[in-house]
Amino acid sequence: MAKYRRIVLKLSGESLAARHGAFDEARILEVAQNIAALSQMGVETAVVMGGGNIWRGRFSEQMDPVSADQMGMLATVINALAVQEALRRVGQRASVFTAQEMNRFAALYTRDAADAALRAGEVALLAGGTGNPFFTTDTGAALRAAELKADAGFKGATVDGVYDADPHKNPDARLIREISYREAIERGLKVMDISAFTLCMERHVPEIRVFSMNPLSNILRVAEGEALGTVAHE
Repeated sequence: MAKYRRIVLKLSGESLAARHGAFDEARILEVAQNIAALSQMGVETAVVMGGGNIWRGRFSEQMDPVSADQMGMLATVINALAVQEALRRVGQRASVFTAQEMNRFAALYTRDAADAALRAGEVALLAGGTGNPFFTTDTGAALRAAELKADAGFKGATVDGVYDADPHKNPDARLIREISYREAIERGLKVMDISAFTLCMERHVPEIRVFSMNPLSNILRVAEGEALGTVAHE
């Protein structure tokens, strides 16, 4: 039985990627199957898409950062369309909402339209970040979680939760099982942007679950309330 009624899942672009390419068809299908399983559990699921498998950062320090961020927003739309197609193949209804107008491809995001889709049993795939440069998709996920009154935000990571140091660089880094948003901000923990933690704290998002996406079925275990990874909360 699911613990949560409604979640916002931050899905990184890398979760769709092959080792040496932008996409892995089998991986995308596995992502779709797990998201569809959330819906079958009765969890209303919005997915904020990342785009790092297609575009990340800038060509160089000389590149205009606004243009670079706009390219990243478009990458998230491509990923959302790929996941939508896979969800339809596994029998799950899904709609893509974008923070920018592109009506031939997707609906323009509004809180009410996404809310209605979720209530109707659809997966809402939220692309285009916040629609503005200089904000990451982590902040976009926090914003959508607040707008849609989600019970929790889910952030899949390459490590199994929030650590007190970078575990890739420090073998003595310790996993933090529970932490408040304020403490995460004060300690400068990097698993999410400070702006994302601040928004969650100020808008009273109940909790953020941070956990490893390997295997992808961890999404379902966390949705059932299993104590994987880290819980950040008010």
